[in-house]
Order: sequence, then C-alpha cells, then structure tokens
Amino acid sequence: MNGGRMSTLLEVQDLRVNYGKVEAVHDVSLKVGAGQIVTVIGPNGAGKTTSLAAIMGLMNSSGRIVFDGHAQRRANVEKRVIQGLALVPEKRDLFGEMSVEDNLLLGAFQRYRQGHRDQAKTMDEVFELFPRLKERRAQAAATMSGGERQMLAIGRALMGKPKLLMLDEPSLGLAPLIVREIFRIIAGLRERGVSILLVEQNARAALQVADYAYVLEMGAVAMEGKASDLADDPRVVEAYLGFGSKHQDMLAT
Repeated sequence: MNGGRMSTLLEVQDLRVNYGKVEAVHDVSLKVGAGQIVTVIGPNGAGKTTSLAAIMGLMNSSGRIVFDGHAQRRANVEKRVIQGLALVPEKRDLFGEMSVEDNLLLGAFQRYRQGHRDQAKTMDEVFELFPRLKERRAQAAATMSGGERQMLAIGRALMGKPKLLMLDEPSLGLAPLIVREIFRIIAGLRERGVSILLVEQNARAALQVADYAYVLEMGAVAMEGKASDLADDPRVVEAYLGFGSKHQDMLAT
C-alpha cells in the first residue's frame, strides 16, 4: 500500500439497493483512498455489479455515498461524472460502428461541455498507455478483439480524467495473456494517480494488484482487509483461490 496518510476519496456507508421487493445489496460499507486500488470479490449474484451501479448513480439506493467530499443524495450520473467518477461496465458499451478515435472523443464529451479543450493531449496519453489503440485509431470498435475492446473501454473512461475509475469484471472473457496485460495496465494507472475500485471474478489476480479488498456474499460484506492478508486467509483461499488455483496463478502472474 502507498505510504503515508491517505485521504478518503470514496466512502460508502450502509448501501442498500432493491430490485422491486428483493433487497440485492444491504448494509454495504466500503472506502477507497486516494491513490489506492480497492477490489471487491465474491461469487456471482453477490451484489458486486449492483453496488457499482448504485455508486455511479445508475440505480436508486439508500445509505450514504460521499465522493471527493461531496455527499451524493440522489441518482445523478452526469453530476458524478463531472465530479470525477467513471465506470467501465462489464459489457463495455462501446459504439461498435464508430472508430476507436471517435469512441475516445465521446469519453471527453462532458469535459468538453465544461470548457476543457485538452482532448488531443489526453488522447495522446491514452495512446501511450494503449499503443494498440493508436495503431487502430481509425478501426471500427465492433471489429476489434475482446482485449482491444476492453482497452478501448478503459481508454474512453480515462478521456474524462476521472479521479476514481470503477472497473466491472475487466478480465471477463479474455485470454490469459490479455488478462495479464490488463492487470499490468491497472497497476500502472495507480502509478499515474488514478484511484481504482475493481470488481473482479479472478480473485487471485485482483488480490495481487489491489491494496485493500472486500469480500461480498449475498449482498453484504463478509470480510475485508489488506489484499495481501486476504490472499493468505484460509477462508478466502478455500472459497475463491483453491479451485482452479493453478489457472488463476497463471492469470495473475
């Protein structure tokens, strides 16, 4: 973990989200410090994606969400984007018929509306991070590989210069070599000053790259602690790292 005292960028207290009469998330509390990578792991259906959607303002929720000192009192995605929050969803949600470059420019749209004119410089920074995107800047997003589309989705989010980048299952459906590359990029973003909240099924890779971790089960936080400590915890090893551990080791290396 980064040294020194760390200011809290995101604080979530007693988050609750309902689907009709079904409570999908209840009493979830978590924090992300500035310059941190925090991961949320857990089984399918645990409420990980729902929690991210609520934090982003895509879903109504109860509880308290404070981002960069601002209490979020109602679901409002645009306001949260302006404040510096970004979400890369599991489905990536790219515009398939549009080029790589045009998809990236859309990521800077809100900053452009706010009067910023640094899109070209920011795009150069994204291309430095993802050289493959520069090579394919004129290519339609729909014709790219899964790994390239994931890079584009992350790059598009970075065009908005977020303070906190939330990633929902960035390794989903990707080949092991590409997964390793994505996680190296995630670690590199922290060095560039981007804080990250990472939801990930690949628990071993997530715990290896993260500073702090939460285990979500049945819509609630079951465990939390330093990622390195949870990676060695027998309960986490048995539930999330034991089965297929050799394969997860390969992905995390």
